[in-house]
Amino acid sequence: MAHGRGVIARAARIPENVRAVSVVSLVNDLASELAYPIVPLFLTSVLGAPVAVLGVIEGIAEGVAVGLGALSGWISDRAGGRRVPWITAGYTLTAVSRAAVAAATHWGLVLAGRLTDRTGKAVRTAPRDALIRDSTAPELVGTSFGFHRAADTVGATIGPLVAAALLAGGVSLRNVLWISVLPGLLAVLLVRRVREAPARAETLTREPHLRPGYWPVVAAAVVFSLGNSSNAFLLLRASNLGLSATLVILAYALYNLVYAGLAWPLGSLSDRIPRAAVLAGGFAVYALVYTGLALAGKSWAVWPLFALYGVYVAATDGVLKAWVADHVDGPMAGTAYGIYAGLVGAALLVASVVAGVLWETVSPAAAFWAGAALATASLPVLAFAASRRPVARS
Repeated sequence: MAHGRGVIARAARIPENVRAVSVVSLVNDLASELAYPIVPLFLTSVLGAPVAVLGVIEGIAEGVAVGLGALSGWISDRAGGRRVPWITAGYTLTAVSRAAVAAATHWGLVLAGRLTDRTGKAVRTAPRDALIRDSTAPELVGTSFGFHRAADTVGATIGPLVAAALLAGGVSLRNVLWISVLPGLLAVLLVRRVREAPARAETLTREPHLRPGYWPVVAAAVVFSLGNSSNAFLLLRASNLGLSATLVILAYALYNLVYAGLAWPLGSLSDRIPRAAVLAGGFAVYALVYTGLALAGKSWAVWPLFALYGVYVAATDGVLKAWVADHVDGPMAGTAYGIYAGLVGAALLVASVVAGVLWETVSPAAAFWAGAALATASLPVLAFAASRRPVARS
């Protein structure tokens, strides 16, 4: 009972600005995840692109966004900590990109749309994460990031369900993509509720710097991300194992449902126990899921594995961002998140391209064995990063 009251008390302390950003993310992810599970099917079945092209598209899209992610965070730090213009621009670009993908008649146009989408994500992500960090008391950073990821993923759960309902109702893949444009435009309008964070005391009293432990944290994330290929490969694997397009989307919705349910409690847990412990559990679950997808021979295996995949993301996404926040002093949050996003994005580029090549030239299972191996290899790096624990921020 006392634990329940504690959770409610912590929830009540989440800043209004974090709630406003979270609503924007919810609506935007409803749009994104309405379209996202459709795109691989649209590429391969409607436009006739091979699977290797999917890996190239995802890899190039992530790669082009790498430098922009780092740059937007750095500039937002030097623009007096102003984050909202970058957030607005990022969501606007993403809304435009969905229309470009829906109108595509060749996979090259899908690439252009994905480049625009990833650029929008790169432009907004570091300033948005910095805004969440700067709007939140240090002892609640994990809770705030967990709340944001949970809200974001509620939208990501609703999106695939809407897509599945539309497909079941006879709507074409292309028209589902057109429908996804509408909630994206609403997200742009909702950004008007977001305000700049008030100046933190540390901004006035501390010299800005990244603590030495910051780089081991980023290194652990990068090693892991080298095997963390695009979720599009999970969707293709589900289809490869025999699920229909509608069931693939429902399996993806199951993953998002688990993620949404656990992101907030696991983020809050990381405020009370070492974040590395939560992350290690998440990395281990990822290795288990990818091993399962490599070995799977029947379509039923998709359901428990996708549910477990939701556990992994809930234990890592917001928690990693909270861990980055622990290693920043002074007004450098945008730069810290920009570097983190840039290096992780570069690793994701490599992971997606390699996964596409392995899928085409070796086997679908090979792509997942590679991911499982790198997730396992990241655990010693994670342990080293945990050994360099920062002094708590005040």
